Amino acid sequence: MNMIEKNNLKISQTLFDFVNNEAIPGTGLKPENFWDEFSKIIHELTPINKNLINKRGTIQKQIDTWHKSNRGKELDKKEYINFLKSIGYLFDEKEDFKIETTQVDREISSVAGPQLVVPVDNARYALNAANARWGSLYDALYGVDIISGKAGKDWDRDRALKVIDYVRGFFDENIPISKLSWKYISRIEIDDDKLVFYSEEKKYFLKDNNQFVGFTGSKEKPDSILIKNNNLHIDIMINPNTMVGKIDKASISDIIVESALSTIIDNEDSVAAVDSTDKVNCYRNWLGLMKGNLTSTFQKNGKKVTRKLNPDRAYISKDGKKILLHGRALLLNRNVGHLMTNPSILLKDGSEIPEGIMDAFISTLCALHDFKNKKNSRTQSVYIVKPKMHGPEEVSFTNILFEKVEMALGIEKYSIKVGIMDEERRTTVNLKECIRQVKNRIVFINTGFLDRTGDEMHTSFEAGPMIFKGDMKKSTWLNAYENWNVDVGLSCGFSGKAQIGKGMWAMPDQMANMMDQKISHPKSGANCAWVPSPTAATLHSLHYHKINVFEEQNKISLRNKANIEDILEIPKADRPNWSIEDINRELENNAQGILGYVVRWVDQGVGCSKVPDINNVGLMEDRATLRISSQHIANWLHHKICSEDQVMKIMKKMAKTVDAQNQKDPLYIKMSDNFENSIAFSAACDLVFKGRYQPSGYTEPLLHKKRLEKKNI
Repeated sequence: MNMIEKNNLKISQTLFDFVNNEAIPGTGLKPENFWDEFSKIIHELTPINKNLINKRGTIQKQIDTWHKSNRGKELDKKEYINFLKSIGYLFDEKEDFKIETTQVDREISSVAGPQLVVPVDNARYALNAANARWGSLYDALYGVDIISGKAGKDWDRDRALKVIDYVRGFFDENIPISKLSWKYISRIEIDDDKLVFYSEEKKYFLKDNNQFVGFTGSKEKPDSILIKNNNLHIDIMINPNTMVGKIDKASISDIIVESALSTIIDNEDSVAAVDSTDKVNCYRNWLGLMKGNLTSTFQKNGKKVTRKLNPDRAYISKDGKKILLHGRALLLNRNVGHLMTNPSILLKDGSEIPEGIMDAFISTLCALHDFKNKKNSRTQSVYIVKPKMHGPEEVSFTNILFEKVEMALGIEKYSIKVGIMDEERRTTVNLKECIRQVKNRIVFINTGFLDRTGDEMHTSFEAGPMIFKGDMKKSTWLNAYENWNVDVGLSCGFSGKAQIGKGMWAMPDQMANMMDQKISHPKSGANCAWVPSPTAATLHSLHYHKINVFEEQNKISLRNKANIEDILEIPKADRPNWSIEDINRELENNAQGILGYVVRWVDQGVGCSKVPDINNVGLMEDRATLRISSQHIANWLHHKICSEDQVMKIMKKMAKTVDAQNQKDPLYIKMSDNFENSIAFSAACDLVFKGRYQPSGYTEPLLHKKRLEKKNI
């Protein structure tokens, strides 16, 4: 990289020019002042950052030693808890408190709904996700397996009628008409402030007319009807001249539902950003979202298409006033954690900048544009989700970092809101004390099976061989962890103020299964849950019409709370007596998942994509998938459940499977043609065979090294 020297820093020319020429203009800041404050804070905070990372390693060594000395003994929970407290892993809980965050947008504080996660490095995907605030329920249902028969893009009248019937059933359940099914209406009008439905020229009315909030067109012949249920909007479009409107008794042509209320624009696990070129691409897309001028031009069906952010939606209220609804999802920015450094900037001692500090500065700098135009937040807040923090001290460091950024950029204290990813064991067991450190800026906590399980295995690596991956979801610790997260959030006053989130549905092609299973998330008290696509967001939104999450939270707050002893139940297998067939099957499943993801990450720089699993089921995967799978194999190798030769043979076998699965990709480079020289294959092997010694079992250090190697060929 071409580097320039500035304020005791060596800065990539690419990054320097982006900040000076694109990010700063329009903010009222001067480049000279920005870089001066930036350098001072970087050099002040970097040693603290490094000490926190070193403490992780020290604590892990103490835990490893304890397990080795107690191997073969029954785990004494009280003794174990006392040990964890003695090494600074587990903190005593202090007095109860309530969070004090203010100026929070309603999509986070008071409306429950789906949350998308999208890689920031792809402008088209980022725009799709931002625009997924509203989605066609008819289109979503028509193209997935919820409706019986073959899904396709071509017009099928019978399939369209099935979609209409499905939606009418949903309306009957959630927007009921008194003494009439939606299936029998023939016309809709507005009489004064009431919604009137006709069937055989008889008039019928909503059971709750308060659900009717607005319309477009005229009262006698509305173009659309705006409904509100559980604070979510549904726009019923009426047009007799469309394909669907022609076959509908009431000329209803489409149902547009409020879908992805919020979206996490991701700089972390779903991107492959290893140098200044990659980072500037990410920052530039975020800047475009904050300015509101991001566009993406691409070819679709042989035509040139330009995508941009959707406008707001305008309606007339039933009493004649103007209603303006936000047209886009509220955007949160997931920065990287505390571990990684980046070569984009070198400090005065020649070391790389902590990437999380750089992210905090530049993502907030870009968000200053939104403080003026309010294309995203209407409360002058910037929402930063912070992943992979270990315990209260690291959360406190994030709080200090954000306060320093606010001072440097001249914005109000607590303008930067924080989301805590509860995906590390030391954060889980100290969650209340973590939240206390940021009680004036916290807006989000969540649970995540993959990363959290990866850390569970790495932390207790020396305790013994871990159970099968599929059995983890039935384990004591995981169920306690899921409940604990909600219990702690509610006890700290999250209801009506902040989000409690649940994890991703990873199978975008299995929407019928999602609709059966993911309703458990709002029932669990989660007022947001992750989905892999705009279509999934539209469908998952139906669950929040059926379940009033805030009522569920009130009920849950009265239950017996999850306990720390269950969370600390280590998921190891006692005296495993597994067959070689079962072991190999598990190894193959893990190896195939690792290879299928890594080959795209290293060779093509794709950080998130739909990757076929060993059974050719497409799964939306990011780095968290690697962490759990690589740690699982590494653990079994360490405890001699399998051998290195056995694993290597399986890696090579699964590489051929992955090659075959990707044979239609013109950019794909086969691994099996030359195992010795395939950087992607060597990266996957390193994740497994060096997995025992990776910090907290993270995959980033090895992946970044291999991606840079690939880019520099």
